[in-house]
Amino acid sequence: MTMARSPSSAKSAAAVPVAEPRSPAEAKGSINLRIETQTRQLIDDAAAVLGKTRTEFMIDSARNVAIDVLLDQRLFALDPGRHEAFMQALDNPPAPGPKLRALLSRVPAWER
Repeated sequence: MTMARSPSSAKSAAAVPVAEPRSPAEAKGSINLRIETQTRQLIDDAAAVLGKTRTEFMIDSARNVAIDVLLDQRLFALDPGRHEAFMQALDNPPAPGPKLRALLSRVPAWER
């Protein structure tokens, strides 16, 4: 597994594991896209500015956005005070209330 970073994101310091292909047969695939001519030209122009091919630019851009999406779902940052409060809440959960006790005492539908 390699670690990829998103250079355009505020979360770029965080590394996200990215799975590597399992075999040479699975090494490459294709994605076919239908896009408007103006969008294609915009992508081509941006790729040229960076010295990349359209494919390289699109793969890099899609990969970076995918990493950001996944990080938004998995990673959050807290200042030291809030982190301590969060850890305390995890370590000392409140006692179960009546609704939770009732829920836990019910027989699940799949066991009826």
